[in-house]
Amino acid sequence: MSLSPVFQDKADLMIRFYVQPKASRDQFVGLHGDEIKVAITAPPVDGKANGHLVKFLAKQFRVAKGQIIIEKGETGRHKLVRIQAPQVMPPLVSALL
Repeated sequence: MSLSPVFQDKADLMIRFYVQPKASRDQFVGLHGDEIKVAITAPPVDGKANGHLVKFLAKQFRVAKGQIIIEKGETGRHKLVRIQAPQVMPPLVSALL
């Protein structure tokens, strides 16, 4: 049985991501096993990819960048991200809730 990549923790949203850095554009790609694959244009150097991911997610969920917290996976492609009180749900995420 596979786990859903999206689950709620009170008002917060917890999402497991598989990050593909150095992509041609920023976008949600789809499911990648038990994670949501997200492509970002930033390279995986000096935390640039994490910073860019936070900025991309903040824009998608219409929250401040400070409301996006990488709980696990700072240095890897597999990440667990907390989104505090999201204002908007992208279609892929709302379909998985």
